[in-house]
Order: sequence, then C-alpha cells, then structure tokens
Amino acid sequence: MNLPVWVWAVTIVGFLGMIAFDFYLVARNPREPAFRECVAWVSFYVLAAIAFGFVLMATAGVSYGGQFFAGWLTEYSLSVDNLFVFIIIMSRFAVPLKYRQKVLLIGIVLALLMRGIFIAAGAQAITRFDWLFYLFGAFLIYTAVKLVGPQQEDEFSENIALRTAKRILPTTESYRGASVLTRVDGRLMVTPMLIVMVAIGTTDLLFALDSIPAIFGLTQEPYLVFTANTFALMGLRQLYFLIGGLLDRLVYLSKGLAFILAFIGVKLVLEALHHDGFSWAPAVPIAVSLGVIVGTLVVTTVASLAKSRRDQRERPSAATEGLEAGAPGTHDSVTADRDAV
Repeated sequence: MNLPVWVWAVTIVGFLGMIAFDFYLVARNPREPAFRECVAWVSFYVLAAIAFGFVLMATAGVSYGGQFFAGWLTEYSLSVDNLFVFIIIMSRFAVPLKYRQKVLLIGIVLALLMRGIFIAAGAQAITRFDWLFYLFGAFLIYTAVKLVGPQQEDEFSENIALRTAKRILPTTESYRGASVLTRVDGRLMVTPMLIVMVAIGTTDLLFALDSIPAIFGLTQEPYLVFTANTFALMGLRQLYFLIGGLLDRLVYLSKGLAFILAFIGVKLVLEALHHDGFSWAPAVPIAVSLGVIVGTLVVTTVASLAKSRRDQRERPSAATEGLEAGAPGTHDSVTADRDAV
C-alpha cells in the first residue's frame, strides 16, 4: 500500500482539524455535555469511520478496507473497556464535572502522539525482525489470559510517571478552574488538573502496549494502523459521558476482548510460522478475522445486556423475600420497635 505523501498530509490535517474544533467547543463552554449531544457526536465519529472504511474499499481494495474495519473495531472495543479506568481516575482525583471534557481531550491528544511514535517504531521493527510476530502473538495471548482471570477494576495503581510527577512537582491542594499552572505567594505551582492529565495520558500509553500489537496482528500497513487508532480515540470524550452507566452492564466485555486478543495472538503466530516455511500453518484471511471480531462483540454485548436485565429482575424478588422473612428494616422490625416504645 504505497501512498503518496499528500494522502498522509490530508489525513493528518483532517484529524488535527477535528481535534482543534473539539478544543474550541470545550474552551468556549466548559460543562458536562448533554446526553443528546454525546449521542450526536459519537454517532458522527462512528459514521465517519465507517465512511472512511468504505472509501478505502472503493479506492484501495476490499482487503485493505476489511483490515481497517477489523483494526478499528478492535481498537474501539479496547478503548471502551479502558474508559472504566478513566472513570476511576476522574473520581479518585475528584475532577469537577465541567472540566472533565478538557482532561479527556488533552489525554486523547497525548495518547495520539505517543501511539504515533509506537506505530512508527513498530512498523520499522516488524519489517526488519520477523521474530517480533512471535513475541507480539505470545504477548497478546498472555494479555488475554490476564483478562480472563480475576479483575480488580475498582482499584487504580499509580504508574511510575504519575508517582514521579506528584513527587517532584509542587502541587496545589485544590483545583484552580481548568488551569494547570498557578502562582501561590509568587511561587509557580501546578494544579491537580495537570496531575490528572498525566494520569490519563500515561495510563493510555500502557493500554497501547496491548492495542498496538493487536492491530499489527490484523494489518501491517502503517496508514491503516494510524487511522484505525485515531478513529478509535476520536469521540472518546463524548463516549465517556454517554457510556458511563452502560459500562457496569457490559459485564462480559473483558471476556470478549480476551477472546479477540487470544485469536489475534494465535493468528500472528500462525502467520509467522507460515512465513517461515511451515506449510501446515494457515494464514488467516482478513474476512475470517473481521467475522470473529464482529461476532464476538455482538455475542458479548447481547449476553451482557441479557444478564444485566436478568439481575435487575431478580433484585426486586430478593427484596420481597427479605420483607416476608422479617429482615432488619422490614415491617416486623418496625413493629417490634414501635411496641418497645
């Protein structure tokens, strides 16, 4: 996929334009966005990604379009799962609701810059070192096994970059609006807003350690890797406010992602073996990969929502049983207290 420089330039300028417009909206009116606004923007970015994929199919071929869709869906699913950690970070640092959009937007920009470096380095590395496919595959399978195991999603561990920033930077006790720098008695200090941005940016960098190998398992084209990652991150700010309550209902999302990462890991190993002359190791077509990813996400979402609905139906019946059994706080205990008085 040999693309002229102007294609890269137009793509990057287009993404920068959307990010600049996002910054303008956030700076003009810092607030918690309304539900309809979030739905509209998330829909816009999803439709933009779908349209981009169809343009790729029409201009570069069905195979490249399929690789983009497979990569975008995988990266988008991983981003949705990572939103749970962002919610924990925001709550832990008590970020005011009206400033959370700015934190997320700057975190997304930092993530794009760092992922761009990762993508460039990865693209160069895999062209020179074929054995990296084995390493990427093994790492994705290991990550999948970790996702299937017991999760501690209610905890957030500070990484070394965040701990270093908190230790060396003089930080105010409270927020000063949306400012990251302020002066206290003539001394320049940072506000907790900067610390939160460091937390969001570096946490997303850690997420890239499994997302970048995953998409390189679906396509080795740097342009497709870059655009799939960027489209997956665009709209993440609005998705944060839209999906916050829904994340608790997607109870099987991690399991579905574990299956997808394991599948891509096995696919990488098989393709590496096939490339090294082992004819018994088949190369997995992109159509199969796309089908597995879409099917897994559909089954995971339907099963999660069905379980959530079933749990909601069981809660009222459990409360009714408690009333009939005379549990503390029920009619019997109230009557006993009244008689005692």
